[in-house]
Amino acid sequence: MNKLELGQKIRALRKERKQTLETLAEAADIGLVYLGEIERGIKMPSLKTFIKLVNALDVSADELIGLETKSGRDYYAQKLSEQMQSLTQEETAAVLAILETTIQQVKKLRTETT
Repeated sequence: MNKLELGQKIRALRKERKQTLETLAEAADIGLVYLGEIERGIKMPSLKTFIKLVNALDVSADELIGLETKSGRDYYAQKLSEQMQSLTQEETAAVLAILETTIQQVKKLRTETT
């Protein structure tokens, strides 16, 4: 991924989360001008800054750079598990039924398009 693509992805995720440039810069503890340069593809963030942005955007590194890796799946499994912790047993069963149906539909769509 080049500087421009990374910057565009960061900007898209920031806007998707309804964050301003200022709030993301503050959350990532980086300068506002520097963040703007990253988003415009002028500068490539250091690894330290990249990690700060990942944390501030609450995404996995793989999601930010557009990779699907085992660690990315682990990240999503963990997020799902965290969300389900507060549910009752009945709510958990309902979510599982919905998830199973959704997975079946996604697989069906995938086979139809290949």
